[in-house]
Amino acid sequence: MKTILNVKGKSQFADDIDLSIRRSACGPVTALVLIQHLLPKGCPYDTNELYRLLGGTKIGLFKYRFIRNVQKLLGSKWTVAACSIDEVKRQLDNGRPIAAKFDKWFTFRWRGDYEFDYHWVPVIGYEEKEDDLFLIIHDNGGRNRDSRVRSISYKKNRPILSFVKMEPEDK
Repeated sequence: MKTILNVKGKSQFADDIDLSIRRSACGPVTALVLIQHLLPKGCPYDTNELYRLLGGTKIGLFKYRFIRNVQKLLGSKWTVAACSIDEVKRQLDNGRPIAAKFDKWFTFRWRGDYEFDYHWVPVIGYEEKEDDLFLIIHDNGGRNRDSRVRSISYKKNRPILSFVKMEPEDK
């Protein structure tokens, strides 16, 4: 089975993002991409504002801050919460992208070979193949490069992955 949502990505190194925060703007960019997709009028904030509102730091955005502060922004008619891989698939099947966090540092998996060491990305789809699940993500770009859609192994990255959903009350 394969599901891919039509979600517009963004590079965390885009010119409209303050130079001083670009290296650690993956969390706010991920939130922006998801909110732009989920809200009919889009996100009322830009990445620079989201960086401040979500509590971004030079070493990144902690998951608890992402959840708590996105919940404040979206309000009580939304549920912003950590979720399992089964819930990720359900959300994607219902047209809602998910935030994924790769974190080998605070999960103490320093020696593993993972797609990213510490990075937030929007998950926009998945594909089930033989003995693995592949997550389809926007990688949030790089210096002089737009965000690319990539397919990554859930099995390989599972030890350092966590997910956050944004679900409306009226699902």
